[in-house]
Amino acid sequence: MSMWKKIVLGAFLLSAAGLVAAQNISPTPPMGWNSWDSYGLTVDEAAFKANATELAKLRPYGWTYAVIDQGWYMRRPQGDSLQNRDFVLDENGLLVPALNRFPSAADGQGFKPLADWVHARGLKFGIHIVRGIPKQAVTARSPIAGSAFHVDEAADTTDTCPWDDSNYGVRDTPAGQAYYDAMLAMYARWGVDFLKVDCIADHPYKGSEIRQIARAIKKAGRPIVLSLSPGPTQLSHAEEIRQFGQMWRISNDVWDGWTFVRARPNDDFPMGVRDVFERLPAWAGHARDGGWPDADMLPFGMLAPHPGLGEPRRSRLTLEEQRTLFTLVAIARSPLILGANLTQLDAATRGLITNKAVIAVNQHSRDNRPVAALPQGFEQARVWIASGADGERYLAVFNLDDRPLALDAPWAELGLDAGPYRVRELWAGRKENGSNRMTIELPAHGCALFALKRMR
Repeated sequence: MSMWKKIVLGAFLLSAAGLVAAQNISPTPPMGWNSWDSYGLTVDEAAFKANATELAKLRPYGWTYAVIDQGWYMRRPQGDSLQNRDFVLDENGLLVPALNRFPSAADGQGFKPLADWVHARGLKFGIHIVRGIPKQAVTARSPIAGSAFHVDEAADTTDTCPWDDSNYGVRDTPAGQAYYDAMLAMYARWGVDFLKVDCIADHPYKGSEIRQIARAIKKAGRPIVLSLSPGPTQLSHAEEIRQFGQMWRISNDVWDGWTFVRARPNDDFPMGVRDVFERLPAWAGHARDGGWPDADMLPFGMLAPHPGLGEPRRSRLTLEEQRTLFTLVAIARSPLILGANLTQLDAATRGLITNKAVIAVNQHSRDNRPVAALPQGFEQARVWIASGADGERYLAVFNLDDRPLALDAPWAELGLDAGPYRVRELWAGRKENGSNRMTIELPAHGCALFALKRMR
């Protein structure tokens, strides 16, 4: 082979390797912990490290990402208004960690020391932002790093987030792209592995800013999972959003209730477990190829000291309801992001989130979908099925009723082929050798998850 051909082939292989790497940033649904459900805007370095230390103990089960949610750039996160929370920016109009809360960011290091600490424990590091440019940066006409532009040239001052007006939107122009390029270059230097961007996936959907951020990540040269919020993302945006993001919210914020009474008609905030059953079916078939419809965080365990909604508390979900939510998002292949304060993890919650068989359904199953036509007696039930390795099938059965529910049906009426199966119930560990049907009693809001192997 000539030297020229070797050079061309080498370049092609490097390009192909880069493409594969880009496509495989999240080959399975991301798993990890996010600070919002327990700390709201208030998490600091000490609390984050304490939770990440506990997360590292869960890493053998797949829990990997440690994510600081909104507010890490606020000196006074509990101020009575956004204007009084005292945002910290650098000379280029980019948000940087507040030193009174994240002291390792001193001397202009940003989150690099903290990210290095996270990486040393075998974990990956993430942060949250609200899309756009801080208003104070626009007022100051800060220069955009690496460009001849200033931030006022990039900002769309007619566009603010409806529920957080601290930022202006970003124009779909070279100046706007330069701003996001500078931001993501900084995050790459810090060692960020996961970026959750809010006010971008719905109310309003901002396709141009999604594309700008995705391009900036590619230019930055570091694999970063792009998580897009809030939901519900509209199905009409499904193909576009999966081209650029690895996670996109398909529900509004999910909190610790089976259902919620809301003040306004047609309002979907907050959402309860029951609501998730109505959101996920439309996205069946979309959880694949490194893109994951996201049913939001798991509000389990202790939600304290400053939860993003309500007073400090232990999750109001019963253990059965927590198991139901975990099973539903597992078989739908939604990302698994814990909201619990991991420093106060109780034995029941620990047992829930360390069930390797259930986690494996989330990480490795395929053809995941709800069963639309169910037999008589299943009016208050929901059923999902999926396929595993070597012909194994999974079947999840849920009781949406407020009372116990007895269910009985042949496997063939539950979306499976007829015939006897060897059965394992993955929560109880119960096994049956040869069964032609499912006969089960589920508690109120309870579930069962079966692994089935056809008998020859």
